[in-house]
Amino acid sequence: MSKPSWTERLFGGFRKTSDRLSENLSAAVETAEPVVEEEEAPEPADEPAPEPTPEPEPTPEPAPEAAPAPSPSPAPVEEPAPASAPASIVSKVAGTMRTARLDDATLDHIEDALIVSDLGPSAAGRIREKLAEKRFGLTITERELKEAVAEEIAAILRPVAVPLEITAFPRPQVILVIGVNGSGKTTTIAKLGHWLQEDDYAVMLAAGDTFRAAAIGQLKIWAERLGVPIVTGPEGGDPASIVFDAVKKATDIGTDALIVDTAGRLQNKRELMDELAKIRKVLGRLNPEAPHDVILVLDATNGQNALSQIEIFKEVAGVTGLIMTKLDGTARGGVLVAAAEQYGLPIHAIGVGETLDDLRPFDPDLVARVIAGVA
Repeated sequence: MSKPSWTERLFGGFRKTSDRLSENLSAAVETAEPVVEEEEAPEPADEPAPEPTPEPEPTPEPAPEAAPAPSPSPAPVEEPAPASAPASIVSKVAGTMRTARLDDATLDHIEDALIVSDLGPSAAGRIREKLAEKRFGLTITERELKEAVAEEIAAILRPVAVPLEITAFPRPQVILVIGVNGSGKTTTIAKLGHWLQEDDYAVMLAAGDTFRAAAIGQLKIWAERLGVPIVTGPEGGDPASIVFDAVKKATDIGTDALIVDTAGRLQNKRELMDELAKIRKVLGRLNPEAPHDVILVLDATNGQNALSQIEIFKEVAGVTGLIMTKLDGTARGGVLVAAAEQYGLPIHAIGVGETLDDLRPFDPDLVARVIAGVA
């Protein structure tokens, strides 16, 4: 059985956000004043029976009118029946062609749907404004609405879609990788190393997270699989010392990229800040430009919690770019939009699986269409 492509895994991964936003956008159109109601008016035209109601007209001759009174016998033409018929037809067609007028009430529903889908109040407000600016007062189908939302999401994401490039001279380009424990940081380092190898760059790893023995052991295994050198130290050792040794070694053998793992604990911000500051100071002695990149790895399944991580690490480590992982599960990918809108940090790549090949360049247009539920 063939393995699904990364785009198929991405669609599957965003399904939670995509389905939720899709349902909410559909609801926004459905709950709006349906433009279809105007078409129901012609139906009642079938009811000749109601015409007798203008009884006030024959008021001059009350006596003769008494005779027509029995005519209500055709009343069995129960009006509710014709009224319910068109409603059921509309509800059947609604799945593919719901239509609504884009007024303030509909825009309120759309904005709420975007916020609930983790896009955040700022991005949701911006998208609402753009929709109002371009289409206010016009009728819009569910499909057209999703296409319009996808385009506005893409407009937010495009400026932050920045590839990670190896440009440092002299070499190596030092890439500090940071993130909380459990975010997929160590695995992402391996995927990033493999990605750079595919572009013919020589890679070295440095196990700067000495806080956890498991992190050191895991990175060693990945280095063996990749066939790249790794610099390690004892558990509880000085991360700055390990990074210093790694930079010297990478410089001596002409390595293009040195990827450094770092501690992911946030329980003590001050301790982590001091540790990273020390690493920066040591790097500065060897290369004033290092670190060239400080990449924060975020777990997409954390939703809005990912934003607070950006806030903390931005303050502590001077984040220069993001990689979003775990978009192959029940990820809430809408947070990518919130992060782009709120922080404007470059998004280099996304993780869509567990294998080395499952780190992919960030494609804003594809991600926008998946989030908006446009298949």
